[in-house]
Parts: sequence; structure tokens; C-alpha cells
Amino acid sequence: MKIVIASDHAGFELKSYLIKALREKEYDVVDMGNTIYDDTDDYPDYIKMVGEYVSEHNNSKQYRGIVIGGSGQGENICVNKFTNVRSVLIYGNDRELNTTIAKLSRQHNNANVMSLGSRFIEQNRALEIVHIWLEENFSNEERHIRRLSKIENK
Repeated sequence: MKIVIASDHAGFELKSYLIKALREKEYDVVDMGNTIYDDTDDYPDYIKMVGEYVSEHNNSKQYRGIVIGGSGQGENICVNKFTNVRSVLIYGNDRELNTTIAKLSRQHNNANVMSLGSRFIEQNRALEIVHIWLEENFSNEERHIRRLSKIENK
């Protein structure tokens, strides 16, 4: 599975941690930026690259995106502007809640991007949730397909 990942300065440390950990698990991870810490950078410059990439490769189950910022809110809004991108927002350290959200985002919504708020989640918790999300599949239930179709055909 190929994972494209991006962050601004607020998410830089968590992004670096996730890249290393995911590569150790033999995921193909592409860093879309920022590749250096720059406290003056703007998240849309990097998050848009993830949105474009995931949008272009929407028909493949082998592509996912991860975007990271301080709260994850702006990043989530930005990446969801792209056609066929369905991003889930995760933050906080409530394991049970985040596990449920991550699983349901895949099972019901076929989420292909995860947005993380680095100021509100510990690194090890973020990695755990990312792994759960990456391993979860879309249910392919008719009701979920129908609902996603209504979103895509806005």
C-alpha cells in the first residue's frame, strides 16, 4: 500500500515519527512535505498535494493519505475539497473512541485520508490508530455504497 503524507510545522514531528514507523512495517510512504521544519509554512501548500494524489488514484485500494496539523481541522477541510477524497479527523487519546471512528470511517465511508491533530494525540496513540485504519476494509454494503454515491454525485 502506498501512503502519501504531509504536514505543516505543527505536525512535522508526528509526521516524521509516522513515516519512520510505517516504513519499518514495509509501507511505501511518500513525504509530500514539508520536508524541513519551517514555522512559517502554510498547511494548504502541502495538504493539497495529498488531496490531488489521492483524488487521482481514487479507484485503487492501494493508496491512502495522511495529513497532519496542530488540530487537524484545517487540514481535514482542505483535503476534503478534492474530488473522491473522504477524510476522517482523529485527535485525542481516547483509544476506544478513536478506534471506533477509524474503523467506521473505513467500513461505512471508505475514508481514504486520515487527518491528525498533533497537539491533541500522542505519537504512539496516533500510530496505533493509523495501523487500525490502514488494515480496515470498506464493507461494500449496499446502503454505504448508495450513500457514498449521493455524496459523489452532488
